[in-house]
Amino acid sequence: MNILQINSSARAENSQSSRLASDIVERLRSAQPDATLSLRDLGRTPHPALDESALGALFTPADKRAPEQAARVALDDALIAELQATDVVVLGVPMYNFGVPAQLKNWIDAVARSGVTFRYTDKGPVGLVQNKKVYVALTRGGLYRNTPADTQVPYLKTILGFLGMTDVQFIYAEGLAMGPDAEQKALASAQTQIDEAFA
Repeated sequence: MNILQINSSARAENSQSSRLASDIVERLRSAQPDATLSLRDLGRTPHPALDESALGALFTPADKRAPEQAARVALDDALIAELQATDVVVLGVPMYNFGVPAQLKNWIDAVARSGVTFRYTDKGPVGLVQNKKVYVALTRGGLYRNTPADTQVPYLKTILGFLGMTDVQFIYAEGLAMGPDAEQKALASAQTQIDEAFA
């Protein structure tokens, strides 16, 4: 089993989403001791945003790219290869202003490439990143689960499914900014959800 853990918190330390993602990984590794882990911390090592120069590089034929264009595309290629080689993806995702962190959006923009991780057909788009299990550890300061304010889950379900990853399990830790008791309750609830996921 190859596990890819992606931490997207801007916090290098004391990130609850990264801790929960690590807890999920530990459960996976305890069940599969020979599993390999690739850890990508987008907070510590952010991926560059998809800007005009990056688009220009991507739409330039490979044999005509300038060295700096080839280097930029290679950064995205590395993320795609890493994703394709994994069996289980574990995402640590805090809520920032009702959405996913920019660091995670940059990763998604890098790995979503037409003809490589998805393709269009006469019957619609087809995801090419298939047969992978995805766990998403979500942390929120307030209570947003199953409310219109939760834009994270619909977005992540849509984009992951678009790429072919449809087996997605969400772990919620909510109310983390609502006082010590609420924080303790939220983390305990998340651990219960992890227990249930691996029961």
